[in-house]
This record gives sequence, C-alpha cells and structure tokens, in this order.
Amino acid sequence: MKNYKPIPLEKGNYYHIYNRGNNGIDVFFDSESYYHFLRLFDRYISPIAETYAWCLLKNHFHILVYIKLDNEIDYSKLEYSTVEKPKVLDPSKQFGHLFNAYTQAINKKFNRTGALFEKPFERKQITSERYLQNVIYYIHNNPVQHGFVQQMSLYP
Repeated sequence: MKNYKPIPLEKGNYYHIYNRGNNGIDVFFDSESYYHFLRLFDRYISPIAETYAWCLLKNHFHILVYIKLDNEIDYSKLEYSTVEKPKVLDPSKQFGHLFNAYTQAINKKFNRTGALFEKPFERKQITSERYLQNVIYYIHNNPVQHGFVQQMSLYP
C-alpha cells in the first residue's frame, strides 16, 4: 500500500493517468470489459477532460488528459455517484467514480469481490511540450514495450 498523498488533478493542466490491477491482476477480462471501461470513461471523464492518448492493456492502462477549465466543462453531461450535484467539481473524484463503477460492473459480471485497481491511481502532471510528446509516444508504444505486438499500429 502506498503511503503518499497524490497530487490533486487541477483544472487547466495535462496529466498522465495510469493504474494497474491490484497486486498486478488483470483488469480487462474480455473484449466487452474494454468497451465497458471506455463507455464509463466517456460518461464520467469526457465532460471534464480532453483525452489526447490512451492505451488499455490486460492488467493496466495509461491515459493522457487535459483537465478542462470551468468554462470548458459540459455540466449537463456530468454524472456523479451520488444523487446530488457536488458544490465543487473535483476531477480526481470523477476518476474515482469511473474506477468504482467499472469495478462494480466487473465484480458483478465475473462474480468476484474486492478492489480491482491499486489505490490511489497514479498521476503525473505534464509540465512541458517535450514531456507531452514523450508521454504520447510512451502511451501508444506501451503494447510494443510489453510484447503484445511488434508495432504500435497493430494494437487495437
């Protein structure tokens, strides 16, 4: 278990978001689980962030996002895990809602219990254009790095 407080996701910044299965377990079990994760991502994250790169692998994922400013957020499309709209929109909590919703669906479908992802999810703020370019390449090349394919264009 990690003993650090992660940096908050702040509006107007770019972040490399990544996580893996708890204890390295798989988090995507069949093709439908990848699609379900992306549908939930669209529901919880797309209203608050622009996605620049992403890669879902069997036991982990990488996502590069820009967290939108208040005037860029489409509040009408936002979904929360509670009935009431929060007073302050917290991008970190939106990612938490995504991961919780996905975990609940996977646990129900595959008759499992407990945490699916490591907590807290990892995030690194992108601080330069060069770093942004490197992260985009890193994310798209990840399936090659892990031996799933010979070239990045072959990975779905």
